[in-house]
Amino acid sequence: MHPQETMVAGSGAVGSGPQAPVEGPRSAHASSEPAMDAATFAKISADIRATMNTVIDGKEEAVRLALTVLLAGGHLLLEDVPGVGKTLLAKSLARAVDCSVNRIQFTPDLLPSDITGVSVFNQSAQTFVFRPGAIFANIVIGDEINRASAKTQSALLESMAEHQVTVDGTTYLLQQPFMVVATQNPIEMEGTYPLPEAQRDRFMARISLGYPDEAAELAMLESHQSVNPLDSIDAVASAAQVRSMVQTVAAVHVSPAVRAYTVALGQATRNSPALRLGASPRALLQLLRAAKAAAALEGRGFVLPDDIRMLAEPVLAHRLLVERSAASQGATPSGIVEDVLGKVAVPGMPNGRSR
Repeated sequence: MHPQETMVAGSGAVGSGPQAPVEGPRSAHASSEPAMDAATFAKISADIRATMNTVIDGKEEAVRLALTVLLAGGHLLLEDVPGVGKTLLAKSLARAVDCSVNRIQFTPDLLPSDITGVSVFNQSAQTFVFRPGAIFANIVIGDEINRASAKTQSALLESMAEHQVTVDGTTYLLQQPFMVVATQNPIEMEGTYPLPEAQRDRFMARISLGYPDEAAELAMLESHQSVNPLDSIDAVASAAQVRSMVQTVAAVHVSPAVRAYTVALGQATRNSPALRLGASPRALLQLLRAAKAAAALEGRGFVLPDDIRMLAEPVLAHRLLVERSAASQGATPSGIVEDVLGKVAVPGMPNGRSR
C-alpha cells in the first residue's frame, strides 16, 4: 500500500496510513497559491500524464480527461465492467500527485459515518472528540460506489458540492485540492444500486474505459504479469503545485459567445422530447470549468467552442434521464448529446450552422 494511502472497507476498519489534517470549524477557505506560469503548467501536466500512461496502457484520452477534471476542481466517475482498469486509473492519478489519499471500498454494510467521521466520547477529558472519516483526504477513491446503499452514497453529497463536512452541527473544511474518483459497475450487474440523480450531478465527468486494443493488451500482459505497475510510480507534482494549477485554470478567459453557446446546449437538452431530465445549471457550470482546464492543457488562455463540444458527452450524458418511450426505441443519453451538438449553432461558424 502506498505510504500515504488509507483504506476503509465496509466494516469501517481504517488502515495505518495518515489522515489529511482536519480544517475546522468552518472559516474562510480559499487557495493562497498564485497562478502558475504557462511553461511550468505545461511541464507538470505533461509529467502527470506521462506517469499515468506508464500504468494505463492505451487510454491516453481517459488519462487526459482525469487530469482535466482534477485541474477543474471536479470529481470523476469511472463506469465500466469489472477488470478494465477503473481502479488502476484512479490510483495512478492519486500516486502521481504527492498528497493524502484515502480509498473506500463501498459495500452494502458501509455506514455514512465511515465516510464523514463520528464524534466519540473521551472518557478522560469528559468531552466528545471528532474522529475524521475517510473523506478527509486530498484524493478519495470510492471503489464500486454503487454497491453501497443510497443512504451511504448521500454521505458524499455535502463534501463533493461544498468541500466541507458537517457532523453534530460542526462544519469541517476539507483540504485542497479535493477530488473524489469513484468507480462503479453497470447497474445491470448483480448487487448494485443506481446512483441517485443528485449524486450523479455532483460528478463533473463520467468515463467508460472500454477494453484495450490488441497492442495495448499485449503490452499490459508483458509489463504487469510479475510486478505491480503502481509500485514504480513516483509523485511528479505536489499538492501546492496542483492548487496553483487550479488557480491558473480559473483565470482562463471565457467569451460571452462561448457562455451563450453553453447555455444553448443546456436548454436544448431540457427541451428535448426524448429526455425527462435535462442538464442542470450545475452541469453547465461544470462543463465550462472543464473546458477551461482543457484549454489550459492545450496552452491556451481562452476557451473555444471546440473545448465545449469535446467535453459535452462526458460532462452531460450521465446526468440526463431518457424518457421510457424514447429508451424503448434505442435512445441513449450519449446519443442525445450528440444530436444536440449537431443542432445548436456553433459561434463563429458560417451562417451560425452547427458542425
